[in-house]
Amino acid sequence: MARKTEKVTAGSGDVFRDLGFKDAAERKLRVQLALRVNELVKERKLPQAKVSALFGIPQPHVSELKHFKLSRFSSERLMHFITLLDRDIEILIRPKASPQAPGLVSVLLAV
Repeated sequence: MARKTEKVTAGSGDVFRDLGFKDAAERKLRVQLALRVNELVKERKLPQAKVSALFGIPQPHVSELKHFKLSRFSSERLMHFITLLDRDIEILIRPKASPQAPGLVSVLLAV
């Protein structure tokens, strides 16, 4: 029996870019923000009904957020949710690390 070999390509570290999404940076940012929202909700042990009331969204949308189904959530809206969870958001703009590198957008957590 002949062995079948598969070609493996190393990823760039950005799954959305590797999959060819035109809006890869925006998708990555929304995932990072949603991750933080979900962490804050979990830390506060908030049930979905309370999150729904706090965010002013229907409970099924909270479930979508919890499961990272983010098509209905913009970056701005996710940042607003973070502020509703008693966190401040600070945006820092700085020169790129390398002129050849793509622009980087990331969410950092200050403790």
